[in-house]
Amino acid sequence: MPDCTVVVITYNDAERLPRAVRSVLRQSLRDLEVIISDDASTDGTPEVARRLAEADPRVRYLRRPHNSGGCGAPRNDGIDAAAAPYVMFLDSDDELPRHACKSLLTEIERTGADFVSGQISRLFEPSGRLRPYYPSLFARRRVVEGIRQEPELFLDSFSTNKLYDVEFLREHVLRFPEDIHYEDHVFAAELYALARRFAVVPWTVYHWHRAPTNDSISLSIDDLANVRQRVIAARLSDDLLREHGAADLVPHRQYRFLRQDLRVYLNPLPLRDAVWVKEFAAIVRPYLEELPAEVFERVGPLDRVCCRLILDDRVEDLRIAAGSLTGPHAPPRAAVQVGGRTYWGTTVAPGLDITALRLAELPFSASRLRHEVAALVSDGERVRMTVRTYDPFGALPSEWSAFLQLGKVRIPISPEPSGEGGYVSTVTFTPRGRCEPRIGFTRTSDGHTTTDRIIADPHTEPIELPGGTVTTEGYAAYLCVRPAPAARSLWRRVRRRLIKRVSTPANKLRAYKVLIRVLPRRRNLALFESDVGKGYNGSPRAIYEEIRRRGLPIEAVWSVAKGRASFPSDVRLVRRGSWRYVYTLARAGIWVDSHGFPLDYPKPKGTRYLQTWHGQGIKSIGFDAPDLRGDFDGPRAQWRAAVARWDALVSPSAEFSRVFLPSNGYAGKVYRCGTPRCDALVQARRTDDVRERLEVPPGRQILLYAPTYRDRAKNSGKSIRVDLELLAEELAQDWVVVLRTHPVERYSPPEHLRHFVRDASSYPEINELILASDALLTDYSSVMCDYAVTGKPMIFFIDDWDDYRLSERGVYHDLPSIAPGPCLTTTEDLVTVLRALPAVHETYAERYAAFRDLWCADEHGDAAARIVTDFFGQAAR
Repeated sequence: MPDCTVVVITYNDAERLPRAVRSVLRQSLRDLEVIISDDASTDGTPEVARRLAEADPRVRYLRRPHNSGGCGAPRNDGIDAAAAPYVMFLDSDDELPRHACKSLLTEIERTGADFVSGQISRLFEPSGRLRPYYPSLFARRRVVEGIRQEPELFLDSFSTNKLYDVEFLREHVLRFPEDIHYEDHVFAAELYALARRFAVVPWTVYHWHRAPTNDSISLSIDDLANVRQRVIAARLSDDLLREHGAADLVPHRQYRFLRQDLRVYLNPLPLRDAVWVKEFAAIVRPYLEELPAEVFERVGPLDRVCCRLILDDRVEDLRIAAGSLTGPHAPPRAAVQVGGRTYWGTTVAPGLDITALRLAELPFSASRLRHEVAALVSDGERVRMTVRTYDPFGALPSEWSAFLQLGKVRIPISPEPSGEGGYVSTVTFTPRGRCEPRIGFTRTSDGHTTTDRIIADPHTEPIELPGGTVTTEGYAAYLCVRPAPAARSLWRRVRRRLIKRVSTPANKLRAYKVLIRVLPRRRNLALFESDVGKGYNGSPRAIYEEIRRRGLPIEAVWSVAKGRASFPSDVRLVRRGSWRYVYTLARAGIWVDSHGFPLDYPKPKGTRYLQTWHGQGIKSIGFDAPDLRGDFDGPRAQWRAAVARWDALVSPSAEFSRVFLPSNGYAGKVYRCGTPRCDALVQARRTDDVRERLEVPPGRQILLYAPTYRDRAKNSGKSIRVDLELLAEELAQDWVVVLRTHPVERYSPPEHLRHFVRDASSYPEINELILASDALLTDYSSVMCDYAVTGKPMIFFIDDWDDYRLSERGVYHDLPSIAPGPCLTTTEDLVTVLRALPAVHETYAERYAAFRDLWCADEHGDAAARIVTDFFGQAAR
């Protein structure tokens, strides 16, 4: 008896069937069988299947005498023929990852579950990119004691990402319906109703292939018969739940219909003609009329609007609303604001309430206007278009100027009132390179600008011009320019390949090592770098500006990784990692840095290196940090050599010296005179335009939220642990959150929170944010030590404290015992603290003073001046 049976269903798929079968035969679980269940194919499938069976005794071939017209019958045949105690299903156009069977088998035997479900991932051809489907459902490994424990799992109604106990299926006579499509939805509903215990695993167990041309049932969404089949499957699923005494679960399964099934048809709805849309609405309307109000309340506001428009048979409005679900998520043409609520369109009705999107409360730079192409023509070189602009939320002030944005180019335009509350613009432009044309408005009073993409008819014919092709993209089509293919000469192609082959990191390092032996140092040439070239900030900036203030004869060059906007226009820049950067490293007599110049680059003889470091605090660093604490000689030796390059180190405090020096093996010169970047905080050089730049309304306090990253989840957004939605709901009238994520983090606040959250991740100078804020919210970030200079309140959100200190980064101090503010683990507690912040802050006065003594005792506001006098004195003479 094999351990597992994999049933591969197929119909007229001779070309892809071998790929699917091979993915099973290559499984790390060797003791399995493959049943090819053929639904009476008329192509070469029978011959292909027989060859596969002859080549491997683990393969069996079943063939139905007549085509069933669906997937249910061949799957049932597989259940009946399975010789193993466990069974999986695979479609012939998909594949199983190598360890799918073994990992699921191990889990079902370990847990004793009726079935195990794993992550299904879409595999996009031909890019090979994998995208997990509803990853939040599979975020953690667990055993679920019945679907009532997690009814959200109705969203996982696939039959192919699961391993089933065959005895369980046969005992309950659990079979796929054979006379409908979407039989897996019905099967899953009954499966969930009957299963008393099932397991969920977080790894991918199924690759769902998405080819550019695919004739699968699930992708035949332009066929109205497909819509009917999905509604039939939904009704059958609901009826089965009721039959099994699970009527209380029906609303949860109906929620799946609105969130997933209906969206399949709503997303491409702008592509459909009015007749198709009207018939579609007629098909789904009777089922929607059966749904209780609680189901509609669970979906997003725009999904709810679309449902309301279907029920009201408003076909053209439905096409417009569906266009806001994807792509540019365009706002409506009109909106009504009554009693603090906002409604889609011109009708006030509960189903049209879009208040939760907060579109009417956005700051001007994030406000939403709708721009629609009314006419688009070309004279062979230029494009002329008429654009209608709608301002549904009254965002435009009385005085403004407008422009067309083409990449980095702005073309002034003159919109005229349309007489319908909007504007009409006639725009002429010449396509140049890749871009998405946008129309923007600048508020005259303060210079703030808002832009939005231009929506066009999805059926607009592309306009091909010498400078590029003007076309549309996406279901909710927006205008874009795609460059014409460049005709490159043979010499240009060869030259590009040679440059790419020569300009490798290894070759640049070899060249550098030659240059430092043959080139003399330039004593007064200084290379500055902050945050690995990411900005003009920190202590390197403070030192550089002190040098300029004194007029010292230092020729300074700044390293920049990307984004030059934060640098003054008169600063000389060099691209980090470029050949000129390598040359400058070799020639500069002075290096000034906050993180570390490239680790493998030895310091040239005669060059002096000032390491200012970028922060101090409780987190482990150096050889104690996760990336170096392991017993691997290579990385540790590399860092040891990198530290040995330093000629002087800025130490903000005695505590920093106590921890940092031994943990990094540094024994050189130390400047104990404060931190240059904190001079501005000590002197409180506050810039009054920060609130204006961030568009903070008058009377609102600023909460600077600056969490650090998690070593095991960089670029994931998981450092944002506070429930910003709850915070907005409770405090948006009194506070604005200025979010400053770590440079290695990736997180963009969702649009419905931008009335409350200002994304300051790319704000050039954090000192300005610190000085403008009224309080700091952080976790384990070193910003706490800089912020203590101000004496303003601090709050610490440390819901993962045990994990962070024991298995994540590790710490030198017990934060809860030394924190100069409350340490919290829930957003509810954070709301309570913020509502009584002055009184709470007062209770931490003694701790705050001790914290400042520990980290800020040397901060007197003259660190940059003292360091420049000592370190740069020789170069200045």
